[in-house]
Amino acid sequence: MNRHTLSCFLTFNFILSSFPLFHATADLNGGAATSIAFATWLRSSYSFDIYSLPTSGPPNEIRLTDAVSINSNGHFPSPSSLSDLPFLPHRFIPTTHLIYVTERNGSSSIYLDSIYETPLIRSGSNVPTRVICGHESESTRSTRTQVLLVGNGQSKGRVSMKDRPSLVDRSLIYVSTHEDPGKPRASWTAVYSTQLTDGSTRRLTPEGVADFSPAVSPSGVWTAVASYGEKGWQGDIEELSTDIYVFLTRDGSNRVKLIEHGGWPSWADESTLYFHRRCEDGWWCVFRASFNIKEGELGVNSVVTQRVTPPGLHAFTPAASTANKSFIAVATRRPGSEFRHVELYDVVSNKFIMSTRQISPNAHHYNPFVSPDSTRVGYHKCRGETNDFKAKDLLLEHIQSPIQNVSLFQVDGSFPSYSPDGERIAYVKLTTEPLAYVKSPGLYVMNSDGSNVRTILTRPAFSTAWDWKRKGVVYTSVGPIFAGESSKVDIISINVDDEDSSYKTLTQGGENNAFPSPSPDGKWVVFRSGRSGHKNLYIMDALKGETGGLHRLTEGPWTDTMCNWSPDGDWIAFSSDREDPDAGSFALFKIHPNGTGLQKVMQSGLGGRINHPWFSPDGKYIVFVADYAGVSAEPIANPHHFQPYGDVFVIKADGSGIQRLTHNSYEDGTPAWSPKFVQPGNAEWPNDGSKCSLEDCHWLN
Repeated sequence: MNRHTLSCFLTFNFILSSFPLFHATADLNGGAATSIAFATWLRSSYSFDIYSLPTSGPPNEIRLTDAVSINSNGHFPSPSSLSDLPFLPHRFIPTTHLIYVTERNGSSSIYLDSIYETPLIRSGSNVPTRVICGHESESTRSTRTQVLLVGNGQSKGRVSMKDRPSLVDRSLIYVSTHEDPGKPRASWTAVYSTQLTDGSTRRLTPEGVADFSPAVSPSGVWTAVASYGEKGWQGDIEELSTDIYVFLTRDGSNRVKLIEHGGWPSWADESTLYFHRRCEDGWWCVFRASFNIKEGELGVNSVVTQRVTPPGLHAFTPAASTANKSFIAVATRRPGSEFRHVELYDVVSNKFIMSTRQISPNAHHYNPFVSPDSTRVGYHKCRGETNDFKAKDLLLEHIQSPIQNVSLFQVDGSFPSYSPDGERIAYVKLTTEPLAYVKSPGLYVMNSDGSNVRTILTRPAFSTAWDWKRKGVVYTSVGPIFAGESSKVDIISINVDDEDSSYKTLTQGGENNAFPSPSPDGKWVVFRSGRSGHKNLYIMDALKGETGGLHRLTEGPWTDTMCNWSPDGDWIAFSSDREDPDAGSFALFKIHPNGTGLQKVMQSGLGGRINHPWFSPDGKYIVFVADYAGVSAEPIANPHHFQPYGDVFVIKADGSGIQRLTHNSYEDGTPAWSPKFVQPGNAEWPNDGSKCSLEDCHWLN
């Protein structure tokens, strides 16, 4: 046993009987079981764990979570809030309690970990030791007790995000995205309260409203949130246009808007809140709001706000200290640094007094939180690889599916596609400036269980599709992604079973020819091209390329792109902004290969986006990515994504019966359907994969 990390200690696992494990909620009309693979930008390299540092004294960093999956957004509960919980063992002396969000077992859950001290006598020695994170003392070992507090039982079997939890009076306050507001581009994010002794759950956010980043006051009476109120999401992708609302924690009543323009609230006491916003001088900064509470009512008209952090650096996601009001913890980005750090800021002397740069200067640190006695500050960061621990990065990760006969897989790569027999997956590794840390762009192939990864092409490429008739033939686009109409991009076909990996270029001229999809009879390939000055759809000969036959499928001063041919050959689905060209709004359309029968299948509200459609094996459904569910978390609380929204959905080919498949605060994309069911399971990178290859939000540069 490795004695130097908490993750290696004896673990007791408790699952509350009132919280059922995952159960599926729907199926695709009883159809044959199938699978869907999709990409999440650099998700497998996050490897987040929660750490803590003392707020004074030597910088002794401790890893608190167990290095399983992704652990983030921690909360140190107060001893009083834990004292009445019947499922915690009380025979040991607790040293640390931690509540946090974890993504283990293919779903988002909230766990409580308690570290206890138990007697330890080292075998063969008369010297008793205590072991914790590499430090030894006299007679005890730390023992982890792990309790699942909230899982899929509270989200009706759906895989929902549950960020920023708090515990008060046996009730867990958290965010979930499992309830559909029934309106396109309306965020599903709401705050809930679950009573931990009986599992009863109450929604605290009003219907039709989205709340983010909840924080419970020291007394537990009030909860503050960042919220759109009634105005809804406006398509924000950097700073959300939220205000700070406060309501009674017990039932969500007495809700009032306390602060205009702000996010990520944190209580210092019952009448003081810290929050962040982007200031007029361009820096993200932290403010303090003071207000009155009389006879149980918040004095909305008494609010006084004051900027706390200075210009010259970004400061955000504040965490107030309730026991020591002289400092707050914040995340910062300083000029000249690529990395986000957690720092303590003395609000009396107006000076920064501690930073994680002392411990790990070249790592990002996220979303600080302070212990009830103010002696430690917690945060999450990528655990990477240390002398006593080797991270396991996943190439293929099973995600719990809300549909009974569909298994879901997250691929550590972009544009996955299954071979016609379902035995293999082709995918690409993207490289785009400034995301040059993807060191090996190109085309790859692996077995559908994640084994036998092979490099096929080492040129920058995007999109993949297998030929239906010619075994081993894959189509892809070679050149830069996200490029203009005249950019040098061409479509190639390559037989991945050939030893020399030679390929044939099918398009001519390189005017952004991309997103190939072959016809089921193997004779044709539909693709998008910018050769007319606009990106429209064309069909060419599958063997000879456009020299063997080419005709234009769509025509107009707009963008038609991301096309996919149906298995019966009757339809081609695609994404288009034709109803509002150049406005960034893409809807889902389908058309017959002869150019007739154009239909709009779905629109994600005015200004919305639907991308990367792919037909199911029976042609009755289409999987796609959309901003239909709005945004699920404050973007600044996460690593960089091209856009901080985009979940995977399934819809009937006639445009009815939409179902949401993924719930998270990341950016999901490029889904593809397998012709057969793939058993759920994970696959690790054979060569350890990439470690912590993520970037901070680009708008902070």
